Amino acid sequence: MRKFEDTYRHKGLRKKLIDSIRDKGITNERVLEAMMNIPRHFFLDTALDHIAYEDRAFPIQEGQTISQPYTVAYQTQLLEIEPYDKVLEIGTGSAYQAMVLAEVGANVFTIERQKKLFDLNKEFIFRKKYPGIKFFYGDGFEGLPTFAPFDKILITAAAPFIPPKLIEQLKPNGRMVLPLDNEGVQKMMRITKNHDGSYEEETFSNFSFVPMLKGRN
Repeated sequence: MRKFEDTYRHKGLRKKLIDSIRDKGITNERVLEAMMNIPRHFFLDTALDHIAYEDRAFPIQEGQTISQPYTVAYQTQLLEIEPYDKVLEIGTGSAYQAMVLAEVGANVFTIERQKKLFDLNKEFIFRKKYPGIKFFYGDGFEGLPTFAPFDKILITAAAPFIPPKLIEQLKPNGRMVLPLDNEGVQKMMRITKNHDGSYEEETFSNFSFVPMLKGRN
């Protein structure tokens, strides 16, 4: 059984990573502190332990990735999480992003379409630190209508379009952050829902994500 240890070496490497993310323009200190408190190497294969704190994405099971730390910080900052915000995450993956959201103070509902990843997260010992995170196996395009509405929604895969069912599940004045794929270029978008059901769009930087797929696997 794997033994999880967070050594002084790990913490030193993590601090260097957080400092580099701050230098790249992340200004929300609550987000940076949350990421400082979460050992990223716990979410990766032990073979990657020596490079776990490089600012890049790494492969995980089922052809998915754990996002680049800068990307995690960027998306989280755009959401502007307030304490106790009800947040829906589409694409649990390794659960790293979900735990960053929880560490910032959100009530997290997260959906994963890959059954193997969903099952692995059920067995992940570190998730016990965040008992409030609610994990679901399902199709992200459908969201979680039973638990709606949500204050914030985060999509962690390249969406081919803005999912209408997720807009429906967003509260008025709520925000959704997603990488929107347009002919192979993924633009980070922030959607703010109006009281009449329409929404405003803001466009930010280019990023690279695995594609958001329909259905369950």
